[in-house]
Amino acid sequence: MRIDTTFGGLTGAAARAREVEAAGFDGLWAGELNGDPFLPLAIAAEVTERIDIGTSIAVAFARSPMTLAYTAVDLQRHSRGRLHLGLGSQVKPHVQRRFGMPWGRPAPQLREYVLALRAIWSAWSDGTALDFRGEYYRHTLMPPDFVPPHHEYGPPRVLLAGVGEAMTRVAGEVADGFLCHGFTTARWIRERTLPALRAGRERAGASLDGFDILATPFVVTGTDQQITEGIPKTRARIAFYASTPSYRGIFELHGWDGVNEELTALSKSGRWQDMPPLITDEMLNAFALIAPLDELPALVAQRFGGLLTRLSFHPPTGLDTDQTAELVQRLRNC
Repeated sequence: MRIDTTFGGLTGAAARAREVEAAGFDGLWAGELNGDPFLPLAIAAEVTERIDIGTSIAVAFARSPMTLAYTAVDLQRHSRGRLHLGLGSQVKPHVQRRFGMPWGRPAPQLREYVLALRAIWSAWSDGTALDFRGEYYRHTLMPPDFVPPHHEYGPPRVLLAGVGEAMTRVAGEVADGFLCHGFTTARWIRERTLPALRAGRERAGASLDGFDILATPFVVTGTDQQITEGIPKTRARIAFYASTPSYRGIFELHGWDGVNEELTALSKSGRWQDMPPLITDEMLNAFALIAPLDELPALVAQRFGGLLTRLSFHPPTGLDTDQTAELVQRLRNC
């Protein structure tokens, strides 16, 4: 299992990237929250030699496939082939009202989006005429002056994020990997995610061999005080995510029917302080890895062994580079 971590923002990006590589992490991921995820990755590519860099996630529907194809090929060249392009659909209100972009059927649209990216990259690398015509995207013009300079690294790996069966199946069919939502459990991955990915891979005539599955679980570790302080914060985060109606299936799988509806009603009423008490210790421990540092690797192996190819987490504050490197190595050996 490869062990990754995350960062974001331009300020301090170079120092953070060097620190992460020195600590032995395998990958560094930037998300799209309140800034562009590609800018810090460009800095990370400049100051590192070994680690993978990736987006977790970039909002696909906020950009045209052509715009993203240019950005990705530049970063792939700049990083010497280390880019992992993680994409997600976001939700309808954000796509339409925040980004001002059209919204279709998210799973078929994202499937077509990835196929459009691959058609564009293929036209650039092979010199063939660009002729992609889909339901949502149409790319049929590529004058030679607008073709990026050739490089030897090939297209980046594409990973798709999802929760539901349809999007997960699409990821298995057209992507090189899958980004599990942070709000997930080992049981959900085993009983829902993996079967859908296998169905998608079978449709593409492939298996899960070489296919990445990355999870970023809630992790509460460190000193006794850090664990004590981290548990209520994690309980609150789980309650927030669980209030989203589209995640109801995870609770239903575990037999926690009705809790999502209560949390949704409380969130709509602005009663945020009343939400965390609904997250029981059983729920907390299903979603979060809670253990002292010396026990964390064993818990990761017990929970996710055989399910994931990559795990991303934030080490607790207070560890120096050598201590972090030791923890990363122990986790990698899970």
